[in-house]
Amino acid sequence: MAVNTSARRLPYDRGAFMRRRTKARRGRASRIGLLTVGETARILGVSPSTLRLWESVGLVAPARSNGRYRLYSPELLEVLKRIKYLRDVKLLNLPGIKQVLGKTASARNAQGPRPTDLGAKLRRLRKKTGLGVVEAAKRSKISAGFLSAIELSRANPSVATLQRLASTYGSTVLDFFDVPKQSNHLVRPRDRRAIQTQSGVRIELLSVGARQLESQLFRVAPGAGSDGSYSHQGEEFIYMMSGTLEIWLDELQCHTLQQGDSFWFESTVGHRWFNPSSDEAVLLWINTPPTF
Repeated sequence: MAVNTSARRLPYDRGAFMRRRTKARRGRASRIGLLTVGETARILGVSPSTLRLWESVGLVAPARSNGRYRLYSPELLEVLKRIKYLRDVKLLNLPGIKQVLGKTASARNAQGPRPTDLGAKLRRLRKKTGLGVVEAAKRSKISAGFLSAIELSRANPSVATLQRLASTYGSTVLDFFDVPKQSNHLVRPRDRRAIQTQSGVRIELLSVGARQLESQLFRVAPGAGSDGSYSHQGEEFIYMMSGTLEIWLDELQCHTLQQGDSFWFESTVGHRWFNPSSDEAVLLWINTPPTF
């Protein structure tokens, strides 16, 4: 049989090919809990070129895929949100933003022991409750990819996410610290246990063995916060040691706390908080009973 060589070839649609390739790349990134440059730009409300600029001046360092495409973790997304806040709200230029981020990182690195590795603890708690990753993520209102990244220590949860995970596992945030089994009346700064969240918040445990209260030192970076509202049983007391903190109760009342201010509220009221200043906020935070 003669072969028909005169059959027309279908025209090459480069646009369709690029769309399919981009869609496939997004799918691979989403399966491992990472975002592409386009997705990250849309979430932040900036252009991809702005993200590349921030990378070129050393503000961030995204991961790269095998094809050398930029990939952004949930943790890095929080850093980018803080950069955008410092640029748009505090009107800082790039050198100013770099100085603020560097100063906050240096202060954190100078504080006592290394933060607790949350990933392994969260994985053990999830397995102890008999929950799979998908079901645990659904109950905690996060993606399964993000939870997997947290358990692999590739990302840190925000304070609100951490509290939701604790609630899902029938636990409290206190259980995430490497707390000694023996009670100690005295805890020196170098001996404090600490947790570092994705949103630029460091929580240091000030008491070990207390049964009716939970006392912690919070260090909140500029533009950082709880990243959502949460609630639980009990009462809370805050004393501002330095900086500024904006706290919302039930999305109805907004209070701005500054150095020397003290604040009390019932933990059952939904609460979220945020550092609106360009300086780190340091505060004493006490929960009773220890249900946070």
